[in-house]
Amino acid sequence: MALHVVASRTDPALFRLPWSRPLAEWDDWYVVPLPLGLSRHVVRVVQVNRQFLAVKETTEELALREYELLRDLQRLDQPAVVPRGVVTGRTDLDGNPLPAALLTEHLHYSLPYRTVFQHGLRAEQVPALVDALVVLLVRLHLIGFFWGDVSLSNALFRRSAGGFAAFLVDAETGELRESVSDAMREHDLTVGVENIFAELLDLQASGDTDIDVDGQAVVAHLAEQYHSLWDELTAAEEFGTDEWSRVEQRIARLNDLGFDVDELDVQADSDRVRIQPKVVEAGHHRRELHDLTGLSVEDSQARKLLNDLAAFTAHFGYDDEDRAVVARRWLHTIYSPIVALLPDELARRIAPAEYFHEVMEHRWALSDEAGHEVDIFDAARDYVANVLPHRPPDSPSDLR
Repeated sequence: MALHVVASRTDPALFRLPWSRPLAEWDDWYVVPLPLGLSRHVVRVVQVNRQFLAVKETTEELALREYELLRDLQRLDQPAVVPRGVVTGRTDLDGNPLPAALLTEHLHYSLPYRTVFQHGLRAEQVPALVDALVVLLVRLHLIGFFWGDVSLSNALFRRSAGGFAAFLVDAETGELRESVSDAMREHDLTVGVENIFAELLDLQASGDTDIDVDGQAVVAHLAEQYHSLWDELTAAEEFGTDEWSRVEQRIARLNDLGFDVDELDVQADSDRVRIQPKVVEAGHHRRELHDLTGLSVEDSQARKLLNDLAAFTAHFGYDDEDRAVVARRWLHTIYSPIVALLPDELARRIAPAEYFHEVMEHRWALSDEAGHEVDIFDAARDYVANVLPHRPPDSPSDLR
């Protein structure tokens, strides 16, 4: 059988990989030693030209199915790894068949949960990690995706403005439907609770974390946060006809959570009004910042940057000027020069927007210690010199 590659963008370098050998036998000439989550399959990360790709061995049917499902999620702008291709028709040098391989982009600045814990995750940060997984699960359910195997291992985590953003990395058990029933949502949640509880127990038993994690409390938080967010995004609300401002309040609450309301069902009779969000879309702050500045960042990071833009606007008295003009001024006089202070050898450690957020946090700490406001450029130089070199890297290229 001839080697067959289905790819969204074919790179000739893919054909130079040793497809005639089992993935487990690929040596360091091809494999990049990056941290990987637990998987039932053999998974390796390779570098093809300047890009990192995760390669997973599986059956041809499952590889093609997952590839198409991930492409659908990509088209729907969902937080998932980007599929790059499927390799089938593999045989060894004796002509014996080898498994198919699914190729996905290695998500830059992301880490599996075990590595997050190994990199000094504090006990008070564990709820933020769980919250990121909750947001991911809710977003997937909203667009009709049934996960089937919710777990920390099947996600990757990227630091985002002091918290985390979660991304789907394994869609093998997933299904994309018109909608996900309540029973299916609860099934996903139940599976997630069971898997995550087991993962946390294993994490502590293996010695991969030195913090005391209360597994029962963590999974209880997961279930509570899921139901709270789902209800806020989808539940109907009734009020009197003299309380129309509550429509704006409901939309404002959803915006604060990072969601836009694309469709709202409003029913009114003589004395009562009933509203229910019909279509909500994540990424409110991310889209707003991108429209103003062209920056593409995580939603939590975007919210922090928008807050800094608002402070910049107030400080210099730009309130009456066009917001897009002020945003470009902030970008060119504050954000870009601060990012430019990163030396090349440290720039690979952290995403620019996360670095900017951490500089702002560092500035507040220095100002509190000094008793006066420290200049943001002085804070950035101090952060680069004294904090960033000791910070665990988020970028795969700095983990080699």
